Amino acid sequence: MSPRTLLRAVMAVSAVTLLAACNASAKDPAAQNTAGPALVLITPSPVGVNDFLKLAVQGIEDSAKKHNGTQKVYQSTDPASIQQNLAAAVREKPAVIVAVGFNFADAIAAEAERNPGQKFLFVDSCTTKPFPNVTCAVFREHEGSYLAGAEAGLLSKSGKVGAVVVLDTPQFRRYSIPFGQGAEKAKPGTTLAPLFIGGANPFNDPARAKALAATLAGQGVDQVMGAASAAGNLGVFEAAKQGGFFAFGVDANQCPASPGQVVDNVVKRTNVVIGDGVDAILGGKTGETKSYGVKEKGISLTGLEPDAATSQCVVASHPDVLAKVGELRDQIISGAIVVDDPAKS
Repeated sequence: MSPRTLLRAVMAVSAVTLLAACNASAKDPAAQNTAGPALVLITPSPVGVNDFLKLAVQGIEDSAKKHNGTQKVYQSTDPASIQQNLAAAVREKPAVIVAVGFNFADAIAAEAERNPGQKFLFVDSCTTKPFPNVTCAVFREHEGSYLAGAEAGLLSKSGKVGAVVVLDTPQFRRYSIPFGQGAEKAKPGTTLAPLFIGGANPFNDPARAKALAATLAGQGVDQVMGAASAAGNLGVFEAAKQGGFFAFGVDANQCPASPGQVVDNVVKRTNVVIGDGVDAILGGKTGETKSYGVKEKGISLTGLEPDAATSQCVVASHPDVLAKVGELRDQIISGAIVVDDPAKS
């Protein structure tokens, strides 16, 4: 063998050895990460700037880390992609499939029946028929709406509060009726005026949400609960800025979207719910439905959180209001106050 040929052979062997070493080092961390369960999250729409879904992603990431497993997120765009993503997730056979939103009800029911061995965590809704492999986690939004309403009542100068809500259904009346009840509790005589978006695209109609909020302002309402979805609330906030009234957000801290106009938010902590649900399923508890409210820390107000001072929420500059609302929260936790659920009345 010539010196040149020998040199080429040595270089080739070295290259193969180096490549093998690189591949081995790349696989080792992956092997460690996959020692635990595989978790899949499916969202009903792109995560984007949707803080509610961002919390869901945080929840699945935290659960994967806690259990030394892996996580994957499928982002849906429409009803067809919801079914496609759910079917794709089932084919992967992960330890737990997490789906967020009532949009999944029919699809999860179908997949759960076809795949009894697959475990599902259904967040923010539940299937009509119970399944032993479907664990549900639902929120008592009405408790948070009641507390937000108390803030509105204490801050209102006109004695009139309102709500712009996506649909006039029992589930979404949880944002309007308790809001008025909380306002009246905090300041007797306060009245509620609710308006509903409806139409073909109620969850993504900021123009109509803005128009309805402006209508309420024209009636003397100076505090408006915006339960018009992440997109729709932007319309409510814009109307509040132009009309000089105040608004409330939902699902996550929306105060930075319109500083000086958003009083507070009814926060649904999907990260907490997903963490608890995954723990329960991996621990062998499946097929149950757990309700999360103020007591379970699944529902809260931004103003009652430890970082309220930096939230950019209007209520942060009203410690007297927060003190009174904090007392009402404690009474809900103790059971002294029971907020009626409009979805069950």
